[in-house]
Amino acid sequence: MGWKVAAALVVANMIGTGVFTSLGFQLQDVTNTWSILFLWTLGGVMAIIGAFCYAEIGSAINKSGGEYIFLSKLFNPLVGYLSGWISLTVGFAAPVALAAMALGAYLGNVLQVNNTLLAISVIVIISVIHSFSLNVSSKFQSYASWFKVLLILILILIGLYYPQGDSALNFSDSWTMEIVTPSFAIAFVYVTYSYTGWNAAAYIIEEIDKPRINLPKALLRGTLLVTLLYVFMQFVFLKHGTLADLKGQLDIGHVYATNLFGSQGSKTINILISFFLISSISAMIWVGPRVSMAMSKDFKLWRFLKRENKNKLPVAAVWLQALLSITYVLTGTFESVLLYCGFILQLSAALTVSGVFILRKKEHVSTGFKAPFYPLLPVAFILFSLWILAYLIIDKPMESMVGLLILAIGVLTYFFNKKISGSS
Repeated sequence: MGWKVAAALVVANMIGTGVFTSLGFQLQDVTNTWSILFLWTLGGVMAIIGAFCYAEIGSAINKSGGEYIFLSKLFNPLVGYLSGWISLTVGFAAPVALAAMALGAYLGNVLQVNNTLLAISVIVIISVIHSFSLNVSSKFQSYASWFKVLLILILILIGLYYPQGDSALNFSDSWTMEIVTPSFAIAFVYVTYSYTGWNAAAYIIEEIDKPRINLPKALLRGTLLVTLLYVFMQFVFLKHGTLADLKGQLDIGHVYATNLFGSQGSKTINILISFFLISSISAMIWVGPRVSMAMSKDFKLWRFLKRENKNKLPVAAVWLQALLSITYVLTGTFESVLLYCGFILQLSAALTVSGVFILRKKEHVSTGFKAPFYPLLPVAFILFSLWILAYLIIDKPMESMVGLLILAIGVLTYFFNKKISGSS
């Protein structure tokens, strides 16, 4: 494929739940508009850096499986197993839960049905669909990806066109104080979660024509497009909502739509955003079980995930992921799930990016893609990641401990698997 198709895939994988849910939580402590816009711009820069590093590792190892394969080869099997464990327990199940919670909030504004019931229902229904027909799923995702871009673009243009009323816009110089606070680092967790999907570059490199040329072009243009959409989307949200209306709010798009179109007009926007969220849930329920199956081939403990139906669909993996997602919905708030999910995913990404240093020592001559400005880019990514993780541990110890506990359980399952494999 050429760079245009690759860029479209990057965009489709990146655009997800965070753009319509994160701002309200950020505004609880970070209120300056320059600070907010800087957060979302910095998130795009981090995504580009991470994608470059993943692309270099992927082109050198040249094997599917993402972090599970990368970390196994660059570090050791335990580290690789833990990345697979993260994908199995958090990487897809938690984002599905978050998108379902957001959908419950948005669609609940229209149907007046319990949000949790809506969230669980959509997880079950989409899991059923993915257990029977891949053809329907693939066609739906193809159209839904472009719908997501179009919906965001339309909302931005409407928000820019309509005159400003009471708003949360604040262009004072208070941003100089905000960006050095722990709250800014915590707010950045919501942004980095919103940009997840840039690592999809590591999975498509083998299919790109002339990757040394087309891959960086696709990454740069795809991520720049998403960054522009995200930054302008937050700007129009701030333009058409007061700080009191937006602070702590999950369904930010509902506040925006109500202020512009009234209660009746906002119902249409809520339904459109709900469809947007359904497409995100569908994509993760589609892809996640395929990643889990990679572990099932190597570890006896997870062999049951290899079970397929007559249509060759991984039904066992689909329903394990659905069960985990429903558990997250029932046991955590949107904010808590996002924070410990963000903690684990940031740690995994930083560790993978650090693999570039190991790779450069091992590979003296390579014809694969090379991340530019080495070693500045991976060093910057790792330092930012450590900054985020440190403040999460200090400011959000409970969520950080949940993340570390999930990793600790992963270590136990690794050695348990070795034990049962050795005794067989």
